[in-house]
Amino acid sequence: MDKIASLSNEENIPELQKYLSTLTDDQVCNKCTVCACCLGSPPSSTAGANRRLLLYQHCIPLCESGDLQTEVAADIIGLLMLETHTLSGPSLATLGSLFVDAIKVGKMSSGKSLELFPTVLTALAACEALSYGKGELSGEEYKKQLINSLCSSRWDPQCVIHLTTMFRDVPLSSEELQFVVEKVLRMFNKLDLQEIPPLVYQLLLLSAKGCKKQVLDGIVEYFKEQDARQEEESLDLEVQSIPQDQLRHVEGTAILHIVFAIRLDHELAREFLKGFKTSYADLCPFSVALLLSVARIQRYEEQVFELLKGAIIKSFKDEQLQQGSKLLQDLLPGHCSVAQMILDTVQNSVFGWDHVTQGLVQLGFFLMDAFGPKPGPFGKTTEGSLAVARTPTQQACKLGGQVLLQGFKMHEPIRGEILEQVLNRLVTKTASPVSHFLDLFSDIVVSAPMILLESSSKVTETFDHLSYLPLATVQGLLKAVQPLLKVSMSLKDALILVLRKAMFSSQLDGRKSAVTGFLLLLKNFKVLGSLASSQCSQAISSSQIQVDVHSRYNSAANEAFCLEILSSLRRCLSQQADVRLMLYEGFFDVLRRNSQLASSIMQTLLSQLKRYYEPEQDLLPPVKLEPCITAHGDQVYLQEPLAHLLSCTVHCLMWLQNTRQSANPNADDSDGDEEEEEGYRSDLHAILESMTRRMMKCELEDFELDKSAEFSMGSSVGVKNNIYAVLVMGVYEVLMEYNFIKANYSKRCFEEIIELFSRYHKLSEILKEKSGKGRGPSHKTPRSLFSMGIISTLITVLFRDNTQSREEALSVLRSNGEFVRYILSAVVQKIQQLDETGHTDGPDGQNADKTFRFLCDMTSVLMWRYTNIPSVVEEGGKKEKRSSLSQLCLEGLLRIFTTCQQRYPDKMAQLLSTMGWTSSEKAVHFVMNYFYIRQFQRALFTQLSGGEEDFNSKEAQLLISILSVLSRQLKPSSQQFVQMITWTVKICKETSFEDSAFCKGLLSLLFNLHVLYKSPVGLLLELCQDIHSELGDIDQDVEVEKQSNFAIVNMKTASTAALLVLSQVDRVLDEVDWLIARKKSQTASDKLGCEATQTAGRQDPVEKAVTLQLGTLLTALSELVQTALLLGTCTVTLLRELTRTYTILTTLVKYYIQVCVSQHGSLPARFEKLVKLSGSHLTPQCYSFITYAQVLAWFSCPAPSLLCFSSWKAKLLRETKAIPNLIFSIEQYEKYLITLSKKSKVNLMQYMKLSTSRDFRINAATLDAALQEQDDSQEVSASSTQEPKQKKRKQ
Repeated sequence: MDKIASLSNEENIPELQKYLSTLTDDQVCNKCTVCACCLGSPPSSTAGANRRLLLYQHCIPLCESGDLQTEVAADIIGLLMLETHTLSGPSLATLGSLFVDAIKVGKMSSGKSLELFPTVLTALAACEALSYGKGELSGEEYKKQLINSLCSSRWDPQCVIHLTTMFRDVPLSSEELQFVVEKVLRMFNKLDLQEIPPLVYQLLLLSAKGCKKQVLDGIVEYFKEQDARQEEESLDLEVQSIPQDQLRHVEGTAILHIVFAIRLDHELAREFLKGFKTSYADLCPFSVALLLSVARIQRYEEQVFELLKGAIIKSFKDEQLQQGSKLLQDLLPGHCSVAQMILDTVQNSVFGWDHVTQGLVQLGFFLMDAFGPKPGPFGKTTEGSLAVARTPTQQACKLGGQVLLQGFKMHEPIRGEILEQVLNRLVTKTASPVSHFLDLFSDIVVSAPMILLESSSKVTETFDHLSYLPLATVQGLLKAVQPLLKVSMSLKDALILVLRKAMFSSQLDGRKSAVTGFLLLLKNFKVLGSLASSQCSQAISSSQIQVDVHSRYNSAANEAFCLEILSSLRRCLSQQADVRLMLYEGFFDVLRRNSQLASSIMQTLLSQLKRYYEPEQDLLPPVKLEPCITAHGDQVYLQEPLAHLLSCTVHCLMWLQNTRQSANPNADDSDGDEEEEEGYRSDLHAILESMTRRMMKCELEDFELDKSAEFSMGSSVGVKNNIYAVLVMGVYEVLMEYNFIKANYSKRCFEEIIELFSRYHKLSEILKEKSGKGRGPSHKTPRSLFSMGIISTLITVLFRDNTQSREEALSVLRSNGEFVRYILSAVVQKIQQLDETGHTDGPDGQNADKTFRFLCDMTSVLMWRYTNIPSVVEEGGKKEKRSSLSQLCLEGLLRIFTTCQQRYPDKMAQLLSTMGWTSSEKAVHFVMNYFYIRQFQRALFTQLSGGEEDFNSKEAQLLISILSVLSRQLKPSSQQFVQMITWTVKICKETSFEDSAFCKGLLSLLFNLHVLYKSPVGLLLELCQDIHSELGDIDQDVEVEKQSNFAIVNMKTASTAALLVLSQVDRVLDEVDWLIARKKSQTASDKLGCEATQTAGRQDPVEKAVTLQLGTLLTALSELVQTALLLGTCTVTLLRELTRTYTILTTLVKYYIQVCVSQHGSLPARFEKLVKLSGSHLTPQCYSFITYAQVLAWFSCPAPSLLCFSSWKAKLLRETKAIPNLIFSIEQYEKYLITLSKKSKVNLMQYMKLSTSRDFRINAATLDAALQEQDDSQEVSASSTQEPKQKKRKQ
């Protein structure tokens, strides 16, 4: 060893070579140093080359063994790398095989010597020829063989990262790189979870060479599988193979690596985003999190959010389409929910994904801004928010709110930003509805009130803008912060200051906001001694807050506080009617929740009422109407809503009286407070009794409202009389309610009620009569002032009360048919208001639970009334134009069912179980729903059993609408649903009434049911045959075979049926188009290594379904295009649907062109039949129908008059505009058929027959005949016109 060292130091190369040649192989490996061996082993000699090879063969395992120090091993590898280029080709090949064999047996776990392998492969690729087996290979080919062998073998998991790192330095062709990437991605599942992030990092570096999409897809797919496995294990309650927190932390690290790589390589970002643009099916919680992290890069922010927005809305639309079609559910049972992925990402982000949370906040607000409610016409918004998000846009907006709410709960750093942005939008978006942001803010307050108090300064800043915000926003905001006011004195004080300022605002909305705020405070700051919340049905959503920081001085402070507010509110009694109205509507709730304020409230109401009450008992009328109005110039306005004042007073008085009686039934009235209470109670009762007595005596002339009075809304006198009439009618209604409550079923009181009603009815009839005359704005029936409670009670006693002692008194009410009709109309009106706004006027109108109980009671009564008293026994059912009582009952039931589905979707079962049946909790909804359906089916069958003369179309339509609503509650898989369809089909087949409106309702019900049971194309074909049979053929010489599949289709209803059929055709085309688009995206993503579409005679089920659907549709449409439809909506709609049909056929042809190009598959036989069907049965008939439509339009030309001709010309253009579009779509279809014929080597054009109509040639004979007829008509008109020449020139 010493001699080798000395010779090496002296650089005596010849002597060193001579000495080395005398050593054996073992001596060389054991005793020499690497440097000396390299110097003494010239590659030109065989012995030197062999010695160098031996040196490499010895040093590589030595470095891997770990026996050497790291620095020494690195120096050796570095030296060997420098000398590699001197090795001969065979030596390099031997070294390459050595590396591959070592990797195969797992001897490269440390990876130290792998740094040498890229140098060996690079040198090997530079060799010209190498012997391989019995032949020769180029160095490049040999390198390829080595890589192939390496990637085909088994890798030790410990060396995967080292090998990936190594391949970064190896020059690879695209094919080799793909092979390597596939191998590395396959190894992911064999590695420990902690080794995944470094491997991801190395793979991303390797992707700089190419295969970027493959690398990203592989990483995403791995984590997608891990998430799915976690979910399965959690569902099966198994022990998790990988702890969830560990997996999430690894995912978070991997996301950071990918985002870092994307920042450096924008091509990587383009490949990543491109994959999600065509389809959202590849999305998963991990890829969503990755997208949100990428969104932090400014250049990709907008692109990512637009991509996610499109994926979300498309996912919701697809889900809606699938839920509405049995065909799509059977073909594609699973649905990929992007919304659930995003919510999963929010849940996952709790594991330290700070780089994702900011993107989640942005996404939430992006969705709420993009898909929130939009302002209606003239900036108006619909009142109330629906209980269930139904449309895709509503669902997307709701998703945004869920993301922000969950983010607020989980991540402290983003709470301030979320709150600030929500409040900013409430303040700035004054022109748009902000109900969705109010709902979010309310949810935040409810879920985390104490957290929100940390940011109370932001809420206080928002209060400063209250007087400038729309009233709806103020109401929602104050309702939302209500729980906070109980725990934060500073917040309450800030609000009071703002409200006091708003009370003197110059803006009406500002003052109304102040009233809203003060009323809210009065409801929620209880004075000591007030009734418990259970006694007053308190519905405050503050159960989450059990602490009240004011508890020590509640009784004194709250009482002074509330009385101070009341004194502020009294100022409102001199303001506009709208402000007063809000006060009257709020006083009842205040009293009910804070009964100790009764004295102040009742004294206020009493003094206000006395201003408009005539104390002289002999004077009529008992109310002063003059002070109730005010004039400004020529305009007359309502100043005092007297009826609402009276209504508020009555409700407060009666509630207080009932409450005191139930709380202290035997108490003495000696106490001072009770004496005071008794004072205003007796005063009010006296006033109400006097008003009742005198109002019964009043004639319309006493109010100057007799038949001769003017009620035109175009004049100030008419406006004043209308205001008076509405006030008087309201007073009558309030007095009726007051007398009914205190009557205790006294016959005399009920007679007084009927007397009051007769005067109300007389005035109402005059208003209706006057509103039908003149050109001014028509009169709208004033909203009834009856409360929901009294209406519910009234219809119950009118129809269901069988108590013997009440019989005589109730007969007074029941015998007055107009009164019964009036009460039923009020029921319908109240339910309509509830449906539209979510609440009703009067007490308990805002209380959802009580309102629902009233709905249940009314449902039971209306159902009993309709089913037990046949409409045939009612007087004037047919003679009068107005609705019968049975129809009013049906209308009420329809509105109740619709409202319940919309506002109380979870309580539908409870509503349907109000008939008193008893059944198990699980089956009650199902049983009762079908019970109601059977009842209404019987009623409709009874209607149809009589002759057409006795048929009540309106009632039948209402029954159909109710059946349609109730059928939505049936499960499509249930036997009851099948029975419902069978019954509907039977009715359609057997009913032959010539009523278009009834036909439309019945067929709509049939289609809506049928599409959830199976595809409706067979049904459409039968209906088209019936329509063709009834209306005849476009060729008058052809006699159509008489068919009658459905008797409901007759001469009068055929056009209506045709329009419904075409709308259903459009729906089927939507589904077919969706299926083709889905198949196209699958074909595009499965281009690599995918089998042909049709193998071994089997066709893809989706393609088969598309072909069959289109085949039946073409047959149905061929019937319609031969039908002599009337010119107008029917022909225009048919031409439009034909155009769309050919467009979708073209899309299908393009799909098969794509299949032929990418997969070289043969065309299915069914598709060829479809093409043949289109060419033989549809296209020729389309051209015939075009000619028919043009001739029909031409001969509809009116007598020559400039005005008539111009309107006819516009109508002609409108009705024939679709013809060129249809011809173009047919020609596009044929054009792509030619392309497909060439690609598939199948002559599809043999089925197409070119038509002469495509040349747009003028038929000379037809033109001459038409012109001759026109000239004749002009000559006739010229003889009776003074300036015929001018008219002719204009024409």
